[in-house]
Amino acid sequence: MATTKRRKPRVTEQKPRRGEQDHRLVLQPKLRMIANGSNQVNLLRAEQISALTVKKPRKTKALRADAAMEPLVPRPMKVPPKLSAAARAKEVFANVFVELKDDSGSVRRVESTASRGRQVAGRVSIAELRALAADPKVAHVELAEALNDPRATVATEFPSPPQRKDFGPAALDNQGENVLIGIIDVQGFDFAHRDFSKAGKTRFVEIWDQGGSNRARRPKGYDYGSVITQEQMNRAIREAPRYGAPATELEPQSQMVVGSHGTHVASIAAGNTGVCPKAEIAAVLVAMGPDDGDARTSFYDSTRIIHAVDYLLALAERRGLPISINVSLGTNGHAHDGSSAPSRWIDALLTAPGRAVCVAAGNAGQERAERAGDQGWVMGRIHTSGRIPAPGLSQDVGWIVVGNGIADVSENELEFWYSSQDRFAVSVRTPDGTWTRDVEPGQYIENEPIGAGGTMLSVYNERYHRANGANYISVYLSPPLVPGNRPTGVAPGLWTVRLRGIEVRDGSYHGWIERDDPRPLGMQSENQQLWNFPSFFEERANVDRSSIGSLACGHAVVAVANLDELNEKVNITSSQGPTRDGRNKPDVCAPGTDVIAAKGFAGDDDPWIAMTGTSMASPHVAGVIGLMLSAKPTLTAAQILGLLRRTARPLPGSDYAWRDDAGYGRVVPADAVSEAKTFEHRKEVPR
Repeated sequence: MATTKRRKPRVTEQKPRRGEQDHRLVLQPKLRMIANGSNQVNLLRAEQISALTVKKPRKTKALRADAAMEPLVPRPMKVPPKLSAAARAKEVFANVFVELKDDSGSVRRVESTASRGRQVAGRVSIAELRALAADPKVAHVELAEALNDPRATVATEFPSPPQRKDFGPAALDNQGENVLIGIIDVQGFDFAHRDFSKAGKTRFVEIWDQGGSNRARRPKGYDYGSVITQEQMNRAIREAPRYGAPATELEPQSQMVVGSHGTHVASIAAGNTGVCPKAEIAAVLVAMGPDDGDARTSFYDSTRIIHAVDYLLALAERRGLPISINVSLGTNGHAHDGSSAPSRWIDALLTAPGRAVCVAAGNAGQERAERAGDQGWVMGRIHTSGRIPAPGLSQDVGWIVVGNGIADVSENELEFWYSSQDRFAVSVRTPDGTWTRDVEPGQYIENEPIGAGGTMLSVYNERYHRANGANYISVYLSPPLVPGNRPTGVAPGLWTVRLRGIEVRDGSYHGWIERDDPRPLGMQSENQQLWNFPSFFEERANVDRSSIGSLACGHAVVAVANLDELNEKVNITSSQGPTRDGRNKPDVCAPGTDVIAAKGFAGDDDPWIAMTGTSMASPHVAGVIGLMLSAKPTLTAAQILGLLRRTARPLPGSDYAWRDDAGYGRVVPADAVSEAKTFEHRKEVPR
C-alpha cells in the first residue's frame, strides 16, 4: 500500500451555491461522504455498509398456471455474476429515505419505493445521488440506518417443552381469534414446526422472504424478494413425506438457520404454546448479508423494516383484521428522540385504529464485566453524555477501536446531538497523537487520511437538523480502502473526540456509536484477522442510561425491556431509557430471559430452545396486544400504550414511577385485556 503523508485534514466551509440546490445541503453527511467517494471505493464499501449493495440481476422463472402439478424440489440459490469495471459506477446502490417538498409520493431515480405523504423509502444508484439531490422536488436525502444483529443468547439447547401459561380469567378466552400477528425478523420461519400446526396445516398465512428468489410472486410495488403463500406452505407439508424431506426444504427461504431467531420470536407471540395461539401469523424475513454469501448483494437496513411494516399492514387490510406487529431488530443511529425517518414513518402509520407495533428495547445495557471473561460490556458501551459549562471549555470523549490481532475494516460512526442554542467546535486525535484542527459549525472534513495508519476521517458539524432542529456532529472512521491492495483496518487504540464550547447557553450533549456487529471476514496475514468489530466508549466516557435503540424511541411504538422473571429484575443486558428528549421509553418489561419456544429447522426430535434478550420480551407484549385487539379491534396505538402503562405492575422494591430499565413495570395480560374490554363503558354520575 502506498504510504500516507502525515498531515492534518483540511477543514472546508459549507456554502450553498447561488441559483441552484446544493447537493451538500440536501444529502445527509454520511451519504455525501459516500457520494464523493470513488466508484471503486464504494464497491469495497458495499462489503461493509448494510445500506449499500451491488445490484444483483435475478432470473426467476415464472410458475405456470398448473404449477401445483409439478414435482416440488428445492431450488438452489444462484451465485450472482461478478461485475465488470465498466458496470460498477451504475451498479452500486444505496437504500435511502427521501423527504419531498410536496405530497406526490414519487420521485425519479428512486427504485423499489414505498411512500407515505412526503416520505419515500427506496433504492438509488450512487451515480445518481447528485442528480437526485438537485431535483427541485427533493428536500432531504439520508442513508438508511444499519440494523443490529438481534444477538439473542442461547440459554438452553435442549429444554423441557414450554407450558402455555394460564393468564387467568375469561378475559383471555378468545386467545387471539380474528387477529393477525406480524413478525419482522431474521434467520427464517419454520412454518412446518408443530408449534404452528393446526389440523395438519400451518397457521402462517404468508411469508415475504426479502432475500428470496424461489418464487416469482413479489409484494405489489417491490422488485425484490419472493412471497410464499399459505397454499404453497401447506402443499409442502403434505408432500414432505413423499419426498422424505422437511417441508421447509421443499418450499425454501433464503435463510433457514437451525434455532432461528424468527421462528423463536413467532412462537412466543403466536405459537400454539405462545401468548396468542389462535391468531393468524404473517412474517417478513429480512435478508442478512453474511448469510447470503456476498455481503454486497443484500440490504440489511431500516428501509427494509419500513417496507415490511407497509406490507404487513396492507395484508391485514386485505384480510379485514387488526394487526399487532413485532420488530425484534433495531438501530443505534440518529437522535434517539423519535425524529428518525423510520420512526416518523411508523408513527404516521399508527394513527389508524387496529394497529400496533412492538419494538425490542435493545441489548446494550451492560457497561462492565460481571465475571472473568465476560465481554458483554463491549456491546453495551454505545452512549455518552455530558455538559460543557461555559465558552472556551471542552470535554474529551474516549472512543476505542480494537487491535491485538484484529483489524477492524468496518465503518465506525459516532454522532453527537446538542441544543440548537449552542455552538460547539470538534477536533479528533488519533491513537498516535495526530490532531485535526477545530471543525466549527458549518464546516467539515471529508474522506481525508489521518495519522500513520492512513485511516480515512470524515467530520461534519451541522446546524438545525431538518427532523428535529437540533445541532449535530458526525465523525466517521473508515478503513483505507485502496482497490488492488490488501485491506488495512482502522488504526486501533484510543481515539479522542474533543468538544469545545464556542457559544454555550445549555451546554448538554448526547452521543451514540453506530457500528457493525462483530463478524470475522477472513485472515489478512498469519497473525492478523480481518473483522467487522464494534468500537465502543472507554469506561469513563460511557453513560449507561439512554442506551435504548433509536427505533424503540418512536412516539407510538411500544418499547419493551427484558424481564428476568426468575429473579424478578430487569436483565443486565437490557437497554435503558429515557430518550434524548426525555420521554419515558421503554414502556414496559416482559419475560425475556431463558424463554423456551420453538427451535426452527432442527427436526421433530429437537423442537425447543431457550433464548435470552429483549427480542424474546417484545413478542410477548405483541401477543398481549393481539389479545387486546381481539377483545376490542378499534383500539388505537396510543390507547394501547396507555392501557399497557396503566395495567403494568411494578417490580419488587419499586413504586409506580417510570424506571429507566423496567419502564412502568411488568405487563399483565389479564389486566390489560380486561381494561381494554371495559374502559369505554360509561355510567351516569349518581344523583
